[in-house]
Amino acid sequence: MKRDTDVILIGIGEHHVGEIVLSSIGLGSCVGLVIHDKTKGIGGLAHVMLPDSQGKKPERPGKFADTAVSVLLSELISHGANRTTLVAKLAGGASMFQNFSGNLNIGERNVEMLRLLLGQEKIRIISEDIGGNVGRTVTYYPHENARFTVKYATGKIIEI
Repeated sequence: MKRDTDVILIGIGEHHVGEIVLSSIGLGSCVGLVIHDKTKGIGGLAHVMLPDSQGKKPERPGKFADTAVSVLLSELISHGANRTTLVAKLAGGASMFQNFSGNLNIGERNVEMLRLLLGQEKIRIISEDIGGNVGRTVTYYPHENARFTVKYATGKIIEI
């Protein structure tokens, strides 16, 4: 995790929880997962690379969907977040290898697993920008009502 003056950059498999602006560069099949507390103005961003840790405790818990959801929840609650006011946003999950399908479509599997896990935790997904075949960079602004910008590799920028 590299800290700039205004933004914390979240690398592959990393995560961070707090009030500062968070960004993750170059999401392809990876998914940027934000869990945000609507009332506290805090949240977390994880750069999820794979859907399932298969029960192993990873060095970087943001790497897998299952460990990313649990670590973000745990850290948010320790920062005073309220489970009942948590919402989620997702971006990424592109199909970077169009000629492959099934198990090789990691992006789709990441998104499916995150949807399942967030549903089990009763955390509503309020917006998402997923799929396609173009990489993205995301930036999350906790104090700006969970503003989440997505910049495509093509240069297009949207807000979700």
